[in-house]
Amino acid sequence: MKRLLDKGAIITGGEGSIGMATARAFVAEGARVCLTGLVADSLRSGAAALGPSAMWTVADVTDSTQVKAAVAGAVAAFGRLDVVVSNAGISGVIAPVVSYPEEVFDEVLAVHVRGSFLICKHALPYLTAGASVIITSSVVGLTSDAGICAYATAKHALVGLMRTLAKETARHGIRVNTIHPGPVDNEFQHRIEVAATGEPADRAAEVFDGFIPMGRHASPDEVARAMLFLASDESSFITGTTLAVDGGMSI
Repeated sequence: MKRLLDKGAIITGGEGSIGMATARAFVAEGARVCLTGLVADSLRSGAAALGPSAMWTVADVTDSTQVKAAVAGAVAAFGRLDVVVSNAGISGVIAPVVSYPEEVFDEVLAVHVRGSFLICKHALPYLTAGASVIITSSVVGLTSDAGICAYATAKHALVGLMRTLAKETARHGIRVNTIHPGPVDNEFQHRIEVAATGEPADRAAEVFDGFIPMGRHASPDEVARAMLFLASDESSFITGTTLAVDGGMSI
């Protein structure tokens, strides 16, 4: 039997590589999925590729009204909501704390932290026993490095949000966990690497490979398989957990 048969899911950051890979994994296991994000063309084409089990909607995760409407639309279409994947994110810039742009710091925290807070706030009233909330943090939500104060602060904050939600919802049979990808072979990560190293993309990726015990980047599908595990009943007694999918980078 398919692991997410007839379940309804909403994925923010749905137009990105991890969001799309997660949606493909969910649909393959019987779920209906709402892709939510900012880039209409990418969302539309992504949903079309997934077929009739997918829908899409544009929503800014920092806007409470838009997030509430996106959740309500998914519930209206599916008749239920079982899985929430809070995956929207931006990287900010690379700079020391003393010169980090305040407006960029605020924006990064708004997208990651306020965005996750809002999708959880508006989705929770629809969730019932067996539901799963998955918040995308990062390896730097478990560690950190110089120059990434906004991104690392936001990713650490998501762990606090997750643990609070896990305590609040456990008695209702709802599970809440964070997932912590290491470097992923996608455009988002490659931009970070170029900014951090000052090297061309291929050389910057090699530099980052050297930081990863397994010696390579993850594929989006590898992260998606971990998402599927947390979404499914295979993780039915797992809540309040930080799941590292980082090739050993956080060891």
